[in-house]
Amino acid sequence: MLVAALVFGAAVLAGAAGSVVACLPGIHAYSVMGACLLLGPEALAALPPPALAAAAIGLVAGFSILNSVPAILLAAPDDSALFTVLPGQKYLLRGRGLHAVLIAAAGSASGIGLLLLVFGPLAPRVLPAVWTVLRPHAHWMLWCVIAFLLLSEWPRRVGAGLTAPRRLAQAWRSLAAGGLTFLLSGLLGFLLFYRSPVAPQAAVQNLMPAFVGLFTLPWLALNAFSGVRLPPQRPAERAGLAAAPWAAGTLAGALGGGFAALLPAVTGAVGGFLAGHAVAQRDDRAFLVAQGAGKSIYYLGGLLLLFVPGLQLTRGGAAALLRAWQVPRGGEDYALALAATALASATALLLVHPLARLTLRGCARWGYRRLSVAALSAAVGLVALLTGRGGLAVLLPAAGIGLLPPLFGARRMNTLGVILLPVACNLSGCGPAVAAWLRLL
Repeated sequence: MLVAALVFGAAVLAGAAGSVVACLPGIHAYSVMGACLLLGPEALAALPPPALAAAAIGLVAGFSILNSVPAILLAAPDDSALFTVLPGQKYLLRGRGLHAVLIAAAGSASGIGLLLLVFGPLAPRVLPAVWTVLRPHAHWMLWCVIAFLLLSEWPRRVGAGLTAPRRLAQAWRSLAAGGLTFLLSGLLGFLLFYRSPVAPQAAVQNLMPAFVGLFTLPWLALNAFSGVRLPPQRPAERAGLAAAPWAAGTLAGALGGGFAALLPAVTGAVGGFLAGHAVAQRDDRAFLVAQGAGKSIYYLGGLLLLFVPGLQLTRGGAAALLRAWQVPRGGEDYALALAATALASATALLLVHPLARLTLRGCARWGYRRLSVAALSAAVGLVALLTGRGGLAVLLPAAGIGLLPPLFGARRMNTLGVILLPVACNLSGCGPAVAAWLRLL
């Protein structure tokens, strides 16, 4: 009884903490977990393993639901929220940013509902056999994802009235920038995989400086120097979401997020990218629902794979960190994980509206530029605190690579080459040869 009370209390408290963390640009749930592991290992060891697992689930649940807040209201997304920015910014610039946040949260709620009601009972029976079939094919599936990512890059801004050679050059400018971004981020990924400058004691945060530099700092830097002023934001509309965009978005998000959660190295941004292609031409509301559902299924589904009896896959930073402390066994741990997911998600959903309104008040009080500068400073300080000089040595070139897409009109998701390229090479068996060619071995 006491263990159950600790589990449920940890889930609720961590769900609230994860919700607050998600609203802080540049701070990831995995970074918080890694900081706890680095700074307070004795306190973590004193917790019962089920309560520690519930706290991890709660932190991830809160983060997965609320990370739409900075992605939409501050344009500072993590990698899983990249595709909420474009339609989210439309809403924000029309004074309806809060409404966009609530639509994305509705998508998260529907995605988590699918996790609990469909994934929960079926996963132990279906997923072990599915993964047995898919595992030998993971390498070429990952290469197909990379090929689709690069081939689907298309010039979107070709100036009217220019001569044909000028239009061709302008079109190839964005295509070349996208390919260069993928290649440079992939080379950075090889460096981090094979000869990381991050100190060994901070190895649990090895990828953190790269992700902050690639995804967060470019947005915040552009916000700080662009002088953008937000229009007054209206209260969220009370009109309900129509059934058609909600159903289309939920289905697309579930498929994209589930694919990203199961396949190694495929992040929530890739799942969102696939979901976005399914619904982007229909309705911005369906797009936001798909992104909300996809990122929650990616984060929570990937973590729950660790608890599925007969499977126990490690997907994502939270599962990797948690596995160092606990190896779940049997159906009881799985049932507790599902209960913790439900409690933490309910807590986070209740906090969406007040925390989003608080963020908007902060923007109105301190100004968009000042808030962006403060968030940028906090992100750099956190990287320095957790990873030291080595992390800063990764952060600066990563930020330079991350600035290429917005400056040259390419897609920001090409920066995911930092993890896609080295993992695809390693799964194909050529990773060490490439690393040796790069003189990293």
